[in-house]
Amino acid sequence: MATDKLKIGIILGSTRQGRLSPQVGEWVKGYGDNRDDADYEIVDIAEYNLPFLGTTDGTEPGITAWNEKLASLDGFVFIVQEYNHSITGALKNAIDFARDSWANKAAGIVSYGSTGGARAAEHLRGILGELQIADVRTHPTLSLFLDFENYAEFKPQPIHDDNMKMMLDQVSAWSGALKPLRQG
Repeated sequence: MATDKLKIGIILGSTRQGRLSPQVGEWVKGYGDNRDDADYEIVDIAEYNLPFLGTTDGTEPGITAWNEKLASLDGFVFIVQEYNHSITGALKNAIDFARDSWANKAAGIVSYGSTGGARAAEHLRGILGELQIADVRTHPTLSLFLDFENYAEFKPQPIHDDNMKMMLDQVSAWSGALKPLRQG
């Protein structure tokens, strides 16, 4: 059995100016960096300059780089903010620009919004199922009212610690369990 460490990408689900996802992503990465089961890295969809799906012939370098990055990862943690009871258009667009790179991998979801981003996370779960991504049960939900000072500075409540640890345990376990399916 290979002893290579798993590679887990923390996908920032927003590209808008003033977004909060980088703060949340760094918080998740901090938990990951204190573990020895995987290497965790921030994957910012904004860096790939993806065009709108259907408006391109698919030859832009960002599309290839995006798919290569996803293919190099064993699992994901999606940072999901709720927009109109769902995920952002930028995240849906980025998800749709890949297909095979997602299959047989695991994902956790960390969401935030006025209701903890729960509705966006539920929408994302349906999309992940279609792409053969096994989403884990534990799902930290962050409140814009309680976990963000002035809706701008991320200050998570300590109550989230156990859920974060449990979610990362599940993402790691499932990512490792699914790895043989991708090697076959």
